[in-house]
Amino acid sequence: MRRKEKVLKNHSECRLIETEESRITLKNLTSKLTAAEKRVLALVSSAKTNKEIAFALGISPATVKRHLENVLRKLALRNRVEAAIYGLIANGCPSGASSACPLKLWRKAKHDADPKWAI
Repeated sequence: MRRKEKVLKNHSECRLIETEESRITLKNLTSKLTAAEKRVLALVSSAKTNKEIAFALGISPATVKRHLENVLRKLALRNRVEAAIYGLIANGCPSGASSACPLKLWRKAKHDADPKWAI
């Protein structure tokens, strides 16, 4: 089984390995977040805007922005896209085991793009 690694920003010492082990590592990092930050991260992973997240949680868009800033800082992520990917990897696909899961489609496309060598 081939393992792929991804290093997070800010010279983080934490390496994420894209296997089942990574969920444990990600869950440990996610434990740094408050309940409100986890809810915002889950909705960001569902491609919601700050305004949509604010409406869903009954808070202001400014509060959503502050929670997202805290998520980015605590997890050493650079932007909303990294946060969305992080949330999908940590929490699984919001679509469940569906073949339409964006994360599964991305992984399949990435795997198909890897060069294949004939022996």
